[in-house]
Amino acid sequence: MKVAIYARVSTHDQNTLDMQIQAMTEYVTSRGWNIVKSICEIESGEKKRQLREKLFLAARRQQLDVIVVWKLDRWGRSVTDLLHNLNELNELGIGFISITEALDLTTASGRAMAGLLAVFSEFEREILRERVKAGIAHARNKGKTHGRPPSAKKHKEQVISLYKEGKNKSEIARKLGISRTSVRRILSEGDFV
Repeated sequence: MKVAIYARVSTHDQNTLDMQIQAMTEYVTSRGWNIVKSICEIESGEKKRQLREKLFLAARRQQLDVIVVWKLDRWGRSVTDLLHNLNELNELGIGFISITEALDLTTASGRAMAGLLAVFSEFEREILRERVKAGIAHARNKGKTHGRPPSAKKHKEQVISLYKEGKNKSEIARKLGISRTSVRRILSEGDFV
């Protein structure tokens, strides 16, 4: 088996890097597999993990059979991210093993565990959606508006003045640097259209 090991630390947690590599190397060696790639990434809260993306590229090229990580949180940023990545690896026929959680997607029980992760991922999304909706409702009840503040409203008097001078909506929008829709909306509030 061609194996890639992936270790990641944040800049605040660099003392576990050697421990991760040692644990994964011992695991792979005990199974009689060969390490063909060893990735060590030092990132703190990055959206795009560049070296992890290189592993995906190698997986897509079928240069590996299995990816081994020390812990799931070293691989994925969230349950949703983790599930998306595991699904892609599964579609490519690449195994995934997290040694700390004893998650081995090369086995039937490991794939069943991935199914449970999918359920929790959906649950996480639903909870987040409910919290956002509750927060918006709470803010509205307190009289706060939700969304982007109306920026074109500050040009209301200029829009009306220019319209009364005979300028059309496109000219007004260009002159004030706002959209035609904003001009139309401002004018529709009065008896100018």
